[in-house]
Amino acid sequence: MARDTGSIEALAHLAEELVDHRFKGLPPDAAGLTVAELAGLRRNLFTDGFTTPVLALSAERLEHNLALMESYTARHGLAFAPHGKTSMAPQLFHRQIARGAWGITVAVPHQARVARAFGVGRIFLANELVDAAALRWIAAELAADPDFRFLCYVDSVRGVELMDAALRDAERPVDVVVELAGGEGGRTGVRTEAECAAVADAVAGSEHLRLAGVAGYEGEVPRADPERVTEWLRRLTALAVAFDKEGRFDGAEEIVVSAGGSGWFDAVAEVFAEIPELSAPVLKLLRSGAYVSHDDVHYSRISPFNRVPEEGALEPAFRLWAQVVSRPSPEQAFVNAGKRDAAYDLDRPVPRSVRRDGVERPAEGIEVTALSDQHLWLATAPEADVEVGDWIAFGLSHPCTSFDKWQLIPLAEADGTVVDYIRTFF
Repeated sequence: MARDTGSIEALAHLAEELVDHRFKGLPPDAAGLTVAELAGLRRNLFTDGFTTPVLALSAERLEHNLALMESYTARHGLAFAPHGKTSMAPQLFHRQIARGAWGITVAVPHQARVARAFGVGRIFLANELVDAAALRWIAAELAADPDFRFLCYVDSVRGVELMDAALRDAERPVDVVVELAGGEGGRTGVRTEAECAAVADAVAGSEHLRLAGVAGYEGEVPRADPERVTEWLRRLTALAVAFDKEGRFDGAEEIVVSAGGSGWFDAVAEVFAEIPELSAPVLKLLRSGAYVSHDDVHYSRISPFNRVPEEGALEPAFRLWAQVVSRPSPEQAFVNAGKRDAAYDLDRPVPRSVRRDGVERPAEGIEVTALSDQHLWLATAPEADVEVGDWIAFGLSHPCTSFDKWQLIPLAEADGTVVDYIRTFF
């Protein structure tokens, strides 16, 4: 999907933003420059005034991950709407779209507004949207732009009623997909096929909603494993087939079947390949988002590419650089980054390398044992060579809670040259 003039202008405005105290880690003497001017200087992350802690995104690894998922989804006949809540970075949204993404997935109205402000033309909101003010905004966006495509979940008759009432003045119908829950004890979604039919009936009886397909999230299947996830995915595709046979998609230009987080997209690809021919073309929509930066622990452990290594491998693209500020004993050291800077909801940061006097080496014998607001507690083994002033690079776990702590992230090449800055909107 090509970028329109409005989205190009909005992205250009990001480059015109002034660098100042709002942005952690950037060189103090860059204050007053625009982001574009600072990027044009191609400063080095290690030698040109960046202050610690500073989070950097690898330019090479980011490009690798974007290219890999583009080829993977194309190879498996999947459309792709990566989840934007991972990065909330419009520059990355447009790089994903340039790499073949159908559109962007979001979870809440604010995220949809960010995407629209930067010209995203197709949005999948993976939640039942019952906020009247947000629905009126969606209706206005649809009315103003005939090319804008929007879909969201429905998972209750009550939700359908609230949506229809809020949309009473809408000029265009809002496309919805019935969300099938992962099962009892799962997250949102309709628990049984009979209840799915009741929700679909409510949509059919509404004035301002149109049934476009079915969807869900296999990552919330209780005690998820390959067998349980595959079983649930086949329930989802069978629901689409049943709805089609019952004529619930009559007149639709396409039928949406959507699933796919970052942990089971191999199973999604396998099961979606089994979908038979329906009355309209099927949009097999994958929504994985964490791939864009990947990580060093959680997603590295659960990545589907571990099960299908012949398909490739994602690479962790984040490095959090912090400086040793205290070495109170041979067994302990502290760096000046903490909970305000590093994801910690799933796993602790992992020391990867130590930099001293321009030389970088593996971080041997160093372990993060705890996090304070602005310190990482390091246990140092006898073989650890750590001094006050050293820079230490940490790998992170969970992209979704890494991006959200940084408003402007340096995009750095392998030698430390910073070539761009990624703006986030959380």
